[in-house]
Amino acid sequence: MKSKKAVLFNVLLVLVLMVAFTASVQAGGKVYKLGMSLAITGPTSDAGNPMSKGVEDWFKFVNDTKLLGDDTIECVIRDDQYENDATKRNFEEYLDEGIVFYLNYSTGSTLALKKDFEDAKVPVVPASYHEGNLIDSTQIFLPVATYSENIVGLAEYIVANHKEGGVPKVAFFIHPSAFGRGPLEDTQKAVAAGLKIEIVETVEHGKDLDSTAMLTRLQSKGVQYVLCHSVQSPVATLLKDSQRLGMTAKSFGEKGKLTFVGAHYTGGNDLIALAGDAAEGFLWACSYNMTSENNEGAKKQLDLAKKYGRDDKAANSHNYATGILMAQIPTEAIKRVKEAKMEVNPANLYKILNEMNGAKEYKSFVAAGPLSYSPKDHIGVDVQNIYQAQGGQFKAIKSVSSEYMKTIRAGK
Repeated sequence: MKSKKAVLFNVLLVLVLMVAFTASVQAGGKVYKLGMSLAITGPTSDAGNPMSKGVEDWFKFVNDTKLLGDDTIECVIRDDQYENDATKRNFEEYLDEGIVFYLNYSTGSTLALKKDFEDAKVPVVPASYHEGNLIDSTQIFLPVATYSENIVGLAEYIVANHKEGGVPKVAFFIHPSAFGRGPLEDTQKAVAAGLKIEIVETVEHGKDLDSTAMLTRLQSKGVQYVLCHSVQSPVATLLKDSQRLGMTAKSFGEKGKLTFVGAHYTGGNDLIALAGDAAEGFLWACSYNMTSENNEGAKKQLDLAKKYGRDDKAANSHNYATGILMAQIPTEAIKRVKEAKMEVNPANLYKILNEMNGAKEYKSFVAAGPLSYSPKDHIGVDVQNIYQAQGGQFKAIKSVSSEYMKTIRAGK
């Protein structure tokens, strides 16, 4: 008899524990899986490393503050060292793990995996703002203005502020890749459409540690403006060599001197750290709000970094801000899908993203303007700030939106 009672007691205990476990799981909410692949180490890790921290910190904040109620986001971040094959493996593994959203990094891997994204029907936010990412693509959503918008917008600024008579003479200093060449092609289209600049020469930089010969040649051809589209290291070398040779303009468009301007990945605090006072006067187009602006958005970025123990370098990096925005986009999409009482899956997140416009646009504290998407527009933040390096900080001098890029897109 005692044996039967003991068995019955054990059965009841197991049932109670099972019910308690099920209840605790339900109380814990749902877990939404995301994946990210980027260069935390290796080439371009100076951008990828703080970016990964921004993504990680935002999702920690979402879960810690219960922004999604009892539901949480689990984002696995893997290092691909800027290797396309590694990125592809990471993406395929994430699909097997049931992700509802994917965050990518480089231009090369975004272009290489474009068909994979289409086949998987998973929304993708990359850290590459290459205009070509959007060609024959439905799943890619760019966070901010493209590199082409950066460069063409800067060219428009040059034309509007050129003090000398005649057409401004410019040279391109670009990365030897699709990433580097894209804005050149769109600037050439803008010139054909009426933008009054003369492109004198294009230089695809190599591994040269000295730019003396190139700078001397450009100056001899009457070039006054150098449009840079690369990453910070080669641009820093260019600026230091120009300063050493006495070629850098002390005021915008100074006659006989060179004025340097650049797109998103050429500037920021990392450029100043590398180039020092040789960066003074550099004009930089970027759609992120810099912490040097000391506004409410900057305060929120610094508070987030402090909350999760980041050092000053990461906290003040526009690449850290990039990571935050990349994480905010799927977070907001998930939040809106839940509010609409729909299942959180790739199809519904895609639908909600395409409705994120007008009164439904999203305002992020790290961005220079509101973010919006529609079925025909997958570029999030359309405006960009033009920053100038002043006394070791980048300060916003103008907010612009490229008019010629609108013309170019209308013709595509």
